[in-house]
Amino acid sequence: MKETRYVFVTGGVTSSLGKGIISSSLAKLLQGWGFSVTIQKLDPYINIDPGTLNPYEHGECYVTEDGAETDLDLGHYERFSNTPTSQANNITTGRIYQSVINKERKGEFLGSTVQVIPHITDEIKRCIQILGNTGKYDFVITEIGGTVGDIESFPFIESIRQLRWELGNRCVTVHLTLVPYLSAAQELKTKPTQHSVKSLQEQGVQPDIIICRCEKHLSDSIKAKIALFCNVSKNAVIECMDAESIYDVPIAMMHEHLDEVILEKTNTPKPAKINIDEWMHFLERLHNPKHQVTVALVGKYVELTDAYKSIREAFIHGGVANETKVKIVSLHSEKINDENAAEMFAGVDGILVAPGFGNRGVEGKIAAIRYARENKVPFLGICLGMQCAVIEFARNVLGYKDANSAEMNPDTDYRVIDIMAEQKHIMNMGHTMRLGAYPCQLEKGSKLIEMYGSEMISERHRHRYEFNNKYLDEFQSHGLKVAGRNPDANLVEAVELEGHPWFVGVQFHPEYKSTVAKPHPLFTGFVKAMLEYEKKNKQ
Repeated sequence: MKETRYVFVTGGVTSSLGKGIISSSLAKLLQGWGFSVTIQKLDPYINIDPGTLNPYEHGECYVTEDGAETDLDLGHYERFSNTPTSQANNITTGRIYQSVINKERKGEFLGSTVQVIPHITDEIKRCIQILGNTGKYDFVITEIGGTVGDIESFPFIESIRQLRWELGNRCVTVHLTLVPYLSAAQELKTKPTQHSVKSLQEQGVQPDIIICRCEKHLSDSIKAKIALFCNVSKNAVIECMDAESIYDVPIAMMHEHLDEVILEKTNTPKPAKINIDEWMHFLERLHNPKHQVTVALVGKYVELTDAYKSIREAFIHGGVANETKVKIVSLHSEKINDENAAEMFAGVDGILVAPGFGNRGVEGKIAAIRYARENKVPFLGICLGMQCAVIEFARNVLGYKDANSAEMNPDTDYRVIDIMAEQKHIMNMGHTMRLGAYPCQLEKGSKLIEMYGSEMISERHRHRYEFNNKYLDEFQSHGLKVAGRNPDANLVEAVELEGHPWFVGVQFHPEYKSTVAKPHPLFTGFVKAMLEYEKKNKQ
Protein backbone atom coordinates (compact mmCIF):
# COMPACT_ATOMS: atom_id res chain seq x y z
CA MET A 1 0.00 0.00 0.00
CA LYS A 2 1.21 3.51 -0.85
CA GLU A 3 2.41 5.73 1.99
CA THR A 4 0.24 8.70 1.15
CA ARG A 5 1.53 12.26 1.61
CA TYR A 6 -0.90 15.03 2.55
CA VAL A 7 -0.68 18.61 1.32
CA PHE A 8 -2.95 21.17 3.00
CA VAL A 9 -3.70 24.44 1.23
CA THR A 10 -4.96 27.34 3.34
CA GLY A 11 -5.68 30.94 2.42
CA GLY A 12 -5.15 34.27 4.12
CA VAL A 13 -5.72 38.04 3.89
CA THR A 14 -8.69 37.71 1.54
CA SER A 15 -10.86 35.09 -0.08
CA SER A 16 -10.92 34.24 -3.81
CA LEU A 17 -7.13 34.23 -4.17
CA GLY A 18 -7.24 30.98 -6.13
CA LYS A 19 -6.59 28.12 -3.70
CA GLY A 20 -8.45 25.79 -6.04
CA ILE A 21 -6.28 26.73 -9.01
CA ILE A 22 -3.10 26.42 -6.95
CA SER A 23 -4.19 22.99 -5.69
CA SER A 24 -5.08 21.88 -9.22
CA SER A 25 -1.80 23.22 -10.59
CA LEU A 26 0.21 21.38 -7.97
CA ALA A 27 -1.70 18.18 -8.75
CA LYS A 28 -0.89 18.57 -12.44
CA LEU A 29 2.84 18.99 -11.70
CA LEU A 30 2.96 16.03 -9.32
CA GLN A 31 1.24 13.94 -11.99
CA GLY A 32 3.93 15.11 -14.39
CA TRP A 33 6.50 13.56 -12.06
CA GLY A 34 4.58 10.28 -12.25
CA PHE A 35 2.73 10.42 -8.92
CA SER A 36 -0.93 9.54 -8.42
CA VAL A 37 -2.81 12.50 -6.96
CA THR A 38 -6.30 13.43 -5.81
CA ILE A 39 -7.68 16.68 -4.41
CA GLN A 40 -10.40 17.35 -1.87
CA LYS A 41 -12.14 20.48 -0.62
CA LEU A 42 -13.15 21.19 2.98
CA ASP A 43 -15.91 23.81 3.09
CA PRO A 44 -16.61 25.49 6.44
CA TYR A 45 -20.29 26.30 5.78
CA ILE A 46 -22.99 24.37 7.63
CA ASN A 47 -24.94 23.34 4.54
CA ILE A 48 -24.68 19.60 3.87
CA ASP A 49 -23.61 20.38 0.29
CA PRO A 50 -23.99 23.22 -2.26
CA GLY A 51 -27.02 21.55 -3.88
CA THR A 52 -29.56 23.93 -2.35
CA LEU A 53 -27.37 27.05 -2.53
CA ASN A 54 -28.29 29.93 -4.83
CA PRO A 55 -25.69 30.55 -7.58
CA TYR A 56 -25.49 34.14 -6.33
CA GLU A 57 -24.24 32.69 -3.04
CA HIS A 58 -21.96 29.96 -4.28
CA GLY A 59 -21.60 29.95 -8.05
CA GLU A 60 -21.93 26.68 -9.92
CA CYS A 61 -22.84 23.42 -8.22
CA TYR A 62 -20.56 20.75 -9.66
CA VAL A 63 -21.81 17.15 -9.91
CA THR A 64 -19.50 14.13 -9.68
CA GLU A 65 -19.84 10.70 -11.28
CA ASP A 66 -21.36 9.23 -8.09
CA GLY A 67 -23.98 11.98 -7.90
CA ALA A 68 -22.47 14.24 -5.26
CA GLU A 69 -23.39 17.92 -5.46
CA THR A 70 -20.10 19.64 -4.69
CA ASP A 71 -18.10 22.85 -4.71
CA LEU A 72 -17.17 24.26 -8.13
CA ASP A 73 -13.47 23.83 -7.29
CA LEU A 74 -13.90 20.10 -7.88
CA GLY A 75 -14.51 21.04 -11.51
CA HIS A 76 -11.08 22.66 -11.61
CA TYR A 77 -9.58 19.56 -9.99
CA GLU A 78 -11.01 17.29 -12.69
CA ARG A 79 -10.24 19.63 -15.58
CA PHE A 80 -6.58 19.92 -14.58
CA SER A 81 -5.88 16.38 -13.37
CA ASN A 82 -8.27 14.43 -15.62
CA THR A 83 -9.06 12.36 -12.51
CA PRO A 84 -12.74 11.86 -11.50
CA THR A 85 -13.77 13.07 -8.05
CA SER A 86 -16.48 11.74 -5.74
CA GLN A 87 -18.51 12.44 -2.62
CA ALA A 88 -15.34 11.89 -0.58
CA ASN A 89 -13.63 14.84 -2.31
CA ASN A 90 -15.92 17.52 -0.84
CA ILE A 91 -16.61 17.74 2.90
CA THR A 92 -18.64 20.46 4.62
CA THR A 93 -19.07 21.41 8.26
CA GLY A 94 -22.70 20.33 7.86
CA ARG A 95 -21.69 16.81 6.86
CA ILE A 96 -19.17 16.59 9.70
CA TYR A 97 -21.69 17.62 12.36
CA GLN A 98 -24.44 15.48 10.83
CA SER A 99 -22.18 12.42 11.00
CA VAL A 100 -21.13 13.10 14.61
CA ILE A 101 -24.71 13.76 15.77
CA ASN A 102 -25.92 10.56 14.08
CA LYS A 103 -23.20 8.61 15.90
CA GLU A 104 -24.19 10.23 19.19
CA ARG A 105 -27.85 9.30 18.66
CA LYS A 106 -26.80 5.68 18.02
CA GLY A 107 -24.84 5.65 21.29
CA GLU A 108 -21.47 5.16 19.63
CA PHE A 109 -19.75 7.54 22.09
CA LEU A 110 -20.89 5.43 25.06
CA GLY A 111 -22.45 8.35 26.91
CA SER A 112 -19.45 10.67 26.62
CA THR A 113 -19.99 14.41 26.31
CA VAL A 114 -19.64 15.17 22.59
CA GLN A 115 -17.26 18.08 22.00
CA VAL A 116 -15.52 19.90 19.15
CA ILE A 117 -12.27 18.36 20.38
CA PRO A 118 -11.88 15.42 20.03
CA HIS A 119 -15.13 14.32 18.36
CA ILE A 120 -15.54 16.92 15.59
CA THR A 121 -11.82 17.07 14.85
CA ASP A 122 -11.60 13.26 14.84
CA GLU A 123 -14.39 13.13 12.26
CA ILE A 124 -12.64 15.77 10.13
CA LYS A 125 -9.39 13.79 10.28
CA ARG A 126 -11.22 10.59 9.37
CA CYS A 127 -12.79 12.26 6.32
CA ILE A 128 -9.48 13.81 5.25
CA GLN A 129 -7.81 10.39 5.26
CA ILE A 130 -10.57 8.41 3.50
CA LEU A 131 -8.99 8.87 0.08
CA GLY A 132 -5.46 8.33 1.36
CA ASN A 133 -6.47 5.09 3.07
CA THR A 134 -7.62 3.59 -0.23
CA GLY A 135 -3.97 3.03 -1.15
CA LYS A 136 -4.52 4.56 -4.61
CA TYR A 137 -2.76 7.88 -4.16
CA ASP A 138 0.78 9.09 -3.51
CA PHE A 139 -0.55 12.56 -2.64
CA VAL A 140 -3.84 13.86 -1.30
CA ILE A 141 -4.11 17.64 -1.66
CA THR A 142 -6.67 19.17 0.70
CA GLU A 143 -7.93 22.70 0.18
CA ILE A 144 -9.52 24.41 3.20
CA GLY A 145 -12.19 26.87 2.09
CA GLY A 146 -12.49 30.39 3.46
CA THR A 147 -9.76 32.44 5.06
CA VAL A 148 -7.55 31.75 8.08
CA GLY A 149 -9.03 33.58 11.05
CA ASP A 150 -12.65 32.83 10.15
CA ILE A 151 -14.45 31.37 13.17
CA GLU A 152 -15.99 28.55 11.14
CA SER A 153 -12.52 27.41 9.95
CA PHE A 154 -11.11 26.80 13.45
CA PRO A 155 -11.99 23.06 13.72
CA PHE A 156 -10.43 22.39 10.30
CA ILE A 157 -7.21 24.22 11.19
CA GLU A 158 -7.08 22.37 14.50
CA SER A 159 -7.46 19.07 12.63
CA ILE A 160 -4.52 20.01 10.41
CA ARG A 161 -2.45 20.79 13.51
CA GLN A 162 -3.18 17.33 14.91
CA LEU A 163 -2.49 15.57 11.62
CA ARG A 164 0.85 17.35 11.22
CA TRP A 165 1.83 15.97 14.62
CA GLU A 166 0.57 12.47 13.81
CA LEU A 167 1.90 12.18 10.23
CA GLY A 168 5.23 13.97 10.60
CA ASN A 169 7.00 14.67 7.31
CA ARG A 170 4.19 12.98 5.37
CA CYS A 171 2.28 16.21 5.87
CA VAL A 172 3.00 19.72 4.52
CA THR A 173 1.04 22.99 4.68
CA VAL A 174 0.90 25.55 1.88
CA HIS A 175 -0.45 28.99 2.74
CA LEU A 176 -1.74 31.20 -0.09
CA THR A 177 -1.70 34.87 0.77
CA LEU A 178 -1.83 38.33 -0.80
CA VAL A 179 1.08 40.73 -1.18
CA PRO A 180 -0.68 43.93 -2.28
CA TYR A 181 0.95 46.66 -4.34
CA LEU A 182 0.29 50.22 -3.13
CA SER A 183 0.56 52.46 -6.17
CA ALA A 184 0.88 55.63 -4.07
CA ALA A 185 3.95 54.24 -2.33
CA GLN A 186 5.01 52.17 -5.37
CA GLU A 187 5.73 49.28 -3.02
CA LEU A 188 4.69 45.71 -2.42
CA LYS A 189 3.57 45.35 1.19
CA THR A 190 4.33 42.17 3.15
CA LYS A 191 2.56 43.10 6.39
CA PRO A 192 -0.79 41.47 5.46
CA THR A 193 1.07 38.22 4.76
CA GLN A 194 2.91 38.44 8.08
CA HIS A 195 -0.38 38.95 9.96
CA SER A 196 -2.06 36.11 8.08
CA VAL A 197 0.75 33.69 8.91
CA LYS A 198 0.72 34.89 12.51
CA SER A 199 -3.00 34.10 12.69
CA LEU A 200 -2.28 30.59 11.41
CA GLN A 201 0.57 30.16 13.90
CA GLU A 202 -1.72 31.25 16.75
CA GLN A 203 -3.87 28.22 15.88
CA GLY A 204 -0.84 25.96 16.12
CA VAL A 205 0.02 25.56 12.43
CA GLN A 206 3.32 26.72 10.96
CA PRO A 207 3.12 26.88 7.15
CA ASP A 208 5.92 25.13 5.29
CA ILE A 209 5.40 27.04 2.03
CA ILE A 210 3.98 30.51 1.40
CA ILE A 211 2.55 31.35 -2.02
CA CYS A 212 2.23 35.06 -2.62
CA ARG A 213 -0.42 36.39 -5.01
CA CYS A 214 0.90 39.66 -6.39
CA GLU A 215 0.65 42.14 -9.26
CA LYS A 216 4.40 42.85 -9.38
CA HIS A 217 7.40 40.54 -9.20
CA LEU A 218 8.73 39.78 -5.73
CA SER A 219 12.34 40.85 -5.36
CA ASP A 220 14.83 38.61 -3.57
CA SER A 221 14.82 41.02 -0.65
CA ILE A 222 11.03 40.79 -0.28
CA LYS A 223 11.18 36.99 -0.44
CA ALA A 224 13.92 37.03 2.19
CA LYS A 225 11.83 39.33 4.41
CA ILE A 226 8.77 37.09 4.19
CA ALA A 227 10.91 34.02 4.89
CA LEU A 228 12.49 35.68 7.94
CA PHE A 229 9.28 36.96 9.52
CA CYS A 230 7.21 33.86 8.70
CA ASN A 231 9.70 31.15 9.67
CA VAL A 232 10.06 29.49 6.28
CA SER A 233 13.04 28.88 4.02
CA LYS A 234 13.55 31.41 1.22
CA ASN A 235 13.00 28.79 -1.50
CA ALA A 236 9.59 28.12 0.09
CA VAL A 237 8.38 31.67 -0.65
CA ILE A 238 6.66 31.27 -4.01
CA GLU A 239 5.65 34.11 -6.31
CA CYS A 240 2.26 33.80 -8.03
CA MET A 241 1.64 36.62 -10.47
CA ASP A 242 -1.72 37.18 -12.18
CA ALA A 243 -1.80 34.93 -15.28
CA GLU A 244 -3.37 35.38 -18.70
CA SER A 245 -5.21 32.07 -18.21
CA ILE A 246 -5.72 29.74 -15.27
CA TYR A 247 -4.08 27.06 -17.43
CA ASP A 248 -0.80 29.03 -17.30
CA VAL A 249 -0.59 28.68 -13.52
CA PRO A 250 0.95 25.15 -13.43
CA ILE A 251 3.84 26.38 -15.59
CA ALA A 252 4.30 29.46 -13.40
CA MET A 253 4.40 27.23 -10.31
CA MET A 254 6.87 24.88 -12.02
CA HIS A 255 9.20 27.81 -12.74
CA GLU A 256 8.96 28.73 -9.05
CA HIS A 257 9.80 25.07 -8.16
CA LEU A 258 6.68 24.62 -5.99
CA ASP A 259 6.47 20.92 -6.89
CA GLU A 260 10.12 20.30 -6.08
CA VAL A 261 9.83 22.04 -2.70
CA ILE A 262 6.83 19.83 -1.90
CA LEU A 263 8.84 16.70 -2.77
CA GLU A 264 11.75 17.91 -0.69
CA LYS A 265 9.68 18.74 2.40
CA THR A 266 7.81 15.41 2.29
CA ASN A 267 11.06 13.45 1.81
CA THR A 268 9.75 12.10 -1.48
CA PRO A 269 12.43 10.89 -3.92
CA LYS A 270 12.32 13.02 -7.07
CA PRO A 271 12.03 11.08 -10.35
CA ALA A 272 14.48 11.79 -13.14
CA LYS A 273 12.28 14.06 -15.26
CA ILE A 274 8.90 15.77 -15.28
CA ASN A 275 6.65 15.22 -18.29
CA ILE A 276 4.07 17.92 -19.05
CA ASP A 277 4.43 17.90 -22.83
CA GLU A 278 0.69 17.50 -23.47
CA TRP A 279 -0.07 20.46 -21.20
CA MET A 280 2.49 22.62 -23.03
CA HIS A 281 0.95 21.58 -26.36
CA PHE A 282 -2.47 22.63 -25.06
CA LEU A 283 -1.11 26.04 -24.00
CA GLU A 284 0.53 26.55 -27.39
CA ARG A 285 -2.79 26.01 -29.14
CA LEU A 286 -4.67 28.05 -26.53
CA HIS A 287 -2.53 31.15 -26.98
CA ASN A 288 -2.15 30.88 -30.76
CA PRO A 289 -5.60 30.19 -32.21
CA LYS A 290 -6.07 30.19 -35.98
CA HIS A 291 -9.77 31.05 -35.89
CA GLN A 292 -12.38 32.82 -33.77
CA VAL A 293 -16.10 32.30 -33.27
CA THR A 294 -18.65 34.06 -31.09
CA VAL A 295 -21.21 32.16 -29.04
CA ALA A 296 -24.16 33.59 -27.13
CA LEU A 297 -24.49 32.10 -23.64
CA VAL A 298 -28.13 32.53 -22.65
CA GLY A 299 -29.02 32.17 -18.97
CA LYS A 300 -30.37 33.99 -15.95
CA TYR A 301 -27.07 34.13 -14.03
CA VAL A 302 -24.82 35.33 -16.86
CA GLU A 303 -23.54 38.28 -14.81
CA LEU A 304 -21.88 35.72 -12.52
CA THR A 305 -18.87 34.15 -14.24
CA ASP A 306 -18.83 31.30 -11.69
CA ALA A 307 -22.48 30.35 -12.31
CA TYR A 308 -21.63 28.63 -15.61
CA LYS A 309 -17.95 27.95 -14.90
CA SER A 310 -17.85 24.44 -16.38
CA ILE A 311 -19.57 25.59 -19.59
CA ARG A 312 -17.10 28.43 -20.04
CA GLU A 313 -14.14 26.11 -19.49
CA ALA A 314 -15.60 23.45 -21.81
CA PHE A 315 -15.71 26.10 -24.56
CA ILE A 316 -11.99 26.71 -24.00
CA HIS A 317 -11.27 22.97 -24.34
CA GLY A 318 -13.51 22.59 -27.40
CA GLY A 319 -12.01 25.73 -28.91
CA VAL A 320 -8.42 24.53 -28.48
CA ALA A 321 -9.36 21.20 -30.09
CA ASN A 322 -10.45 23.24 -33.15
CA GLU A 323 -7.56 25.74 -32.89
CA THR A 324 -10.25 28.35 -32.28
CA LYS A 325 -10.78 31.11 -29.75
CA VAL A 326 -14.37 31.06 -28.53
CA LYS A 327 -15.62 34.50 -27.58
CA ILE A 328 -18.55 34.22 -25.18
CA VAL A 329 -21.25 36.90 -25.24
CA SER A 330 -23.38 36.61 -22.11
CA LEU A 331 -27.07 37.40 -22.67
CA HIS A 332 -29.57 37.56 -19.83
CA SER A 333 -32.59 35.45 -20.77
CA GLU A 334 -35.02 37.87 -19.09
CA LYS A 335 -34.08 40.51 -21.68
CA ILE A 336 -34.75 38.35 -24.77
CA ASN A 337 -38.06 38.10 -26.64
CA ASP A 338 -39.28 37.29 -30.16
CA GLU A 339 -39.24 40.97 -31.15
CA ASN A 340 -35.61 41.73 -30.21
CA ALA A 341 -34.03 38.31 -30.83
CA ALA A 342 -32.56 39.27 -34.23
CA GLU A 343 -30.88 42.30 -32.68
CA MET A 344 -29.68 40.39 -29.60
CA PHE A 345 -28.10 37.61 -31.65
CA ALA A 346 -26.62 39.71 -34.42
CA GLY A 347 -23.06 38.61 -35.12
CA VAL A 348 -23.09 35.38 -33.11
CA ASP A 349 -22.10 32.05 -34.63
CA GLY A 350 -23.93 29.86 -32.14
CA ILE A 351 -26.37 29.91 -29.23
CA LEU A 352 -26.08 27.90 -26.03
CA VAL A 353 -29.07 27.91 -23.68
CA ALA A 354 -27.84 27.15 -20.19
CA PRO A 355 -29.28 24.87 -17.50
CA GLY A 356 -31.18 26.16 -14.50
CA PHE A 357 -34.24 25.86 -12.30
CA GLY A 358 -37.41 27.91 -11.94
CA ASN A 359 -39.60 30.04 -14.17
CA ARG A 360 -37.52 33.24 -14.25
CA GLY A 361 -36.09 33.89 -17.71
CA VAL A 362 -37.60 30.78 -19.32
CA GLU A 363 -39.61 32.68 -21.95
CA GLY A 364 -36.42 34.44 -23.07
CA LYS A 365 -34.70 31.06 -23.44
CA ILE A 366 -37.59 29.85 -25.57
CA ALA A 367 -37.36 32.97 -27.77
CA ALA A 368 -33.61 32.39 -28.20
CA ILE A 369 -34.21 28.79 -29.26
CA ARG A 370 -36.89 29.83 -31.74
CA TYR A 371 -34.43 32.25 -33.33
CA ALA A 372 -31.76 29.52 -33.55
CA ARG A 373 -34.20 27.02 -35.05
CA GLU A 374 -35.74 29.36 -37.63
CA ASN A 375 -32.47 30.98 -38.68
CA LYS A 376 -30.43 27.76 -38.68
CA VAL A 377 -27.93 29.09 -36.14
CA PRO A 378 -25.94 26.29 -34.42
CA PHE A 379 -27.64 25.55 -31.10
CA LEU A 380 -26.86 23.55 -27.97
CA GLY A 381 -29.35 23.26 -25.11
CA ILE A 382 -28.24 21.74 -21.81
CA CYS A 383 -30.73 20.28 -19.29
CA LEU A 384 -33.37 23.04 -18.98
CA GLY A 385 -32.00 24.28 -22.31
CA MET A 386 -33.11 21.01 -23.93
CA GLN A 387 -36.47 21.17 -22.16
CA CYS A 388 -37.02 24.71 -23.46
CA ALA A 389 -36.22 23.47 -26.97
CA VAL A 390 -38.96 20.84 -26.59
CA ILE A 391 -41.42 23.49 -25.33
CA GLU A 392 -40.56 25.86 -28.18
CA PHE A 393 -41.05 23.13 -30.78
CA ALA A 394 -44.38 22.09 -29.25
CA ARG A 395 -45.67 25.67 -29.30
CA ASN A 396 -44.43 26.85 -32.68
CA VAL A 397 -44.30 23.66 -34.77
CA LEU A 398 -46.87 21.32 -33.23
CA GLY A 399 -49.21 24.22 -32.49
CA TYR A 400 -49.66 23.60 -28.76
CA LYS A 401 -49.56 27.27 -27.70
CA ASP A 402 -50.03 26.38 -24.04
CA ALA A 403 -47.23 23.77 -24.04
CA ASN A 404 -44.93 24.01 -21.05
CA SER A 405 -43.05 22.15 -18.35
CA ALA A 406 -44.92 21.05 -15.24
CA GLU A 407 -42.19 22.89 -13.33
CA MET A 408 -43.17 26.23 -14.90
CA ASN A 409 -46.91 25.74 -15.29
CA PRO A 410 -48.43 22.71 -13.54
CA ASP A 411 -51.87 23.63 -14.93
CA THR A 412 -50.92 23.46 -18.62
CA ASP A 413 -52.92 21.08 -20.82
CA TYR A 414 -49.70 20.06 -22.63
CA ARG A 415 -47.05 18.89 -20.18
CA VAL A 416 -44.40 18.14 -22.78
CA ILE A 417 -41.92 18.19 -19.89
CA ASP A 418 -43.13 16.47 -16.73
CA ILE A 419 -41.77 15.51 -13.34
CA MET A 420 -40.36 12.01 -12.97
CA ALA A 421 -42.77 9.64 -11.23
CA GLU A 422 -40.31 8.85 -8.42
CA GLN A 423 -39.91 12.58 -7.66
CA LYS A 424 -43.59 13.47 -7.24
CA HIS A 425 -43.84 12.85 -3.49
CA ILE A 426 -40.41 14.16 -2.43
CA MET A 427 -40.51 17.24 -0.21
CA ASN A 428 -36.85 17.76 0.79
CA MET A 429 -34.78 19.60 -1.82
CA GLY A 430 -31.31 18.37 -0.95
CA HIS A 431 -29.81 15.55 -3.02
CA THR A 432 -33.20 14.36 -4.30
CA MET A 433 -32.82 14.79 -8.06
CA ARG A 434 -31.59 12.44 -10.74
CA LEU A 435 -27.91 12.95 -9.97
CA GLY A 436 -24.64 11.59 -11.28
CA ALA A 437 -23.70 9.35 -14.18
CA TYR A 438 -26.31 7.42 -16.15
CA PRO A 439 -25.94 5.41 -19.37
CA CYS A 440 -27.29 6.76 -22.65
CA GLN A 441 -27.73 4.78 -25.86
CA LEU A 442 -27.26 6.94 -28.95
CA GLU A 443 -29.37 6.52 -32.07
CA LYS A 444 -27.65 5.31 -35.22
CA GLY A 445 -27.31 8.05 -37.82
CA SER A 446 -27.47 10.85 -35.22
CA LYS A 447 -24.95 13.68 -34.96
CA LEU A 448 -24.24 12.59 -31.40
CA ILE A 449 -23.07 9.09 -32.30
CA GLU A 450 -20.82 10.66 -34.94
CA MET A 451 -19.26 13.01 -32.36
CA TYR A 452 -18.92 10.47 -29.55
CA GLY A 453 -17.78 7.64 -31.80
CA SER A 454 -19.69 5.20 -29.62
CA GLU A 455 -23.23 3.90 -29.37
CA MET A 456 -23.25 3.69 -25.54
CA ILE A 457 -22.09 6.64 -23.45
CA SER A 458 -22.30 7.78 -19.83
CA GLU A 459 -23.08 11.35 -18.78
CA ARG A 460 -23.87 13.20 -15.54
CA HIS A 461 -27.30 14.51 -14.63
CA ARG A 462 -28.87 17.04 -12.26
CA HIS A 463 -32.62 17.45 -12.75
CA ARG A 464 -36.13 16.39 -11.70
CA TYR A 465 -38.10 16.85 -14.91
CA GLU A 466 -38.05 14.79 -18.12
CA PHE A 467 -39.33 14.70 -21.67
CA ASN A 468 -42.92 13.39 -21.64
CA ASN A 469 -42.93 10.25 -23.82
CA LYS A 470 -46.68 10.69 -24.36
CA TYR A 471 -45.79 13.16 -27.13
CA LEU A 472 -42.78 11.29 -28.49
CA ASP A 473 -44.24 10.06 -31.79
CA GLU A 474 -45.68 13.48 -32.62
CA PHE A 475 -42.35 15.24 -32.05
CA GLN A 476 -40.46 12.70 -34.13
CA SER A 477 -42.92 12.80 -37.03
CA HIS A 478 -42.47 16.57 -37.24
CA GLY A 479 -38.66 16.47 -37.24
CA LEU A 480 -37.46 16.71 -33.63
CA LYS A 481 -35.76 13.33 -33.37
CA VAL A 482 -34.60 11.40 -30.34
CA ALA A 483 -30.81 11.12 -30.50
CA GLY A 484 -30.23 9.33 -27.20
CA ARG A 485 -32.20 7.36 -24.59
CA ASN A 486 -31.58 5.91 -21.18
CA PRO A 487 -31.64 2.16 -21.92
CA ASP A 488 -33.05 1.24 -18.50
CA ALA A 489 -35.95 3.71 -18.14
CA ASN A 490 -36.48 4.67 -21.81
CA LEU A 491 -36.08 8.34 -20.88
CA VAL A 492 -35.22 10.78 -23.68
CA GLU A 493 -31.66 12.01 -23.08
CA ALA A 494 -30.98 13.95 -26.29
CA VAL A 495 -32.82 15.43 -29.27
CA GLU A 496 -31.74 16.68 -32.70
CA LEU A 497 -33.63 18.71 -35.30
CA GLU A 498 -33.89 17.35 -38.82
CA GLY A 499 -32.94 19.74 -41.63
CA HIS A 500 -30.91 22.00 -39.31
CA PRO A 501 -27.10 22.25 -39.64
CA TRP A 502 -26.53 21.69 -35.91
CA PHE A 503 -29.41 21.75 -33.39
CA VAL A 504 -28.82 19.57 -30.32
CA GLY A 505 -30.48 19.41 -26.92
CA VAL A 506 -29.26 17.15 -24.11
CA GLN A 507 -30.85 16.40 -20.75
CA PHE A 508 -27.44 15.67 -19.21
CA HIS A 509 -24.55 18.03 -18.40
CA PRO A 510 -21.66 17.41 -20.84
CA GLU A 511 -19.70 20.36 -19.42
CA TYR A 512 -18.93 18.42 -16.22
CA LYS A 513 -16.80 15.86 -18.07
CA SER A 514 -14.74 18.19 -20.27
CA THR A 515 -11.05 18.34 -19.32
CA VAL A 516 -7.82 19.69 -20.80
CA ALA A 517 -6.73 16.15 -21.69
CA LYS A 518 -10.17 15.13 -23.00
CA PRO A 519 -12.24 18.00 -24.44
CA HIS A 520 -15.89 16.97 -24.50
CA PRO A 521 -17.01 15.79 -27.96
CA LEU A 522 -20.24 17.83 -27.79
CA PHE A 523 -18.37 21.09 -27.23
CA THR A 524 -15.76 20.15 -29.81
CA GLY A 525 -18.53 19.41 -32.30
CA PHE A 526 -20.45 22.58 -31.40
CA VAL A 527 -17.37 24.77 -31.94
CA LYS A 528 -16.74 23.02 -35.26
CA ALA A 529 -20.34 23.74 -36.31
CA MET A 530 -19.92 27.41 -35.36
CA LEU A 531 -16.74 27.57 -37.42
CA GLU A 532 -18.57 26.25 -40.46
CA TYR A 533 -21.44 28.70 -39.87
CA GLU A 534 -18.97 31.62 -39.54
CA LYS A 535 -17.15 30.66 -42.76
CA LYS A 536 -20.43 30.30 -44.63
CA ASN A 537 -21.53 33.76 -43.49
CA LYS A 538 -18.22 35.28 -44.61
CA GLN A 539 -18.65 33.78 -48.06
